[in-house]
Amino acid sequence: MTINPQVMVQVAVEAAEDKKAIDIIVLNIGGVSIVADYFVICSSRSPVHARSIAEAIEENMLKRGFDRARKEGLQAGRWILLDFGSVVAHIFHEEERRFYNLEHLWGDAEVVDCSKFEPRRPKTMAEKMTPKEADYII
Repeated sequence: MTINPQVMVQVAVEAAEDKKAIDIIVLNIGGVSIVADYFVICSSRSPVHARSIAEAIEENMLKRGFDRARKEGLQAGRWILLDFGSVVAHIFHEEERRFYNLEHLWGDAEVVDCSKFEPRRPKTMAEKMTPKEADYII
């Protein structure tokens, strides 16, 4: 299977969005570093929320056939790093994100407009409903 890093980014971003990650940004660091092609950076409100986002990203990547990530910081949940090779996901607690400020550190990297990637999967009717509407389903 040919690995398309843009598809990997899309899968990671969708999983983070589904878990209500905050301020998701994608940096194309391929032109400024050999570490990876892309960084997906997002924030969480708590360590539990960060772990939930990380688990969703990894689960969705595995479902799409991508290799298991190398992980750091999962237990503490303040800065979780998931390394998929071409794509590295950084899930920060809000305070750590402000402190480490990767966007500034990698300021020469291009910020990616994710809308240029493949269209997001259509939502099911249940996903489109508000919690109040879902209460009426029998």
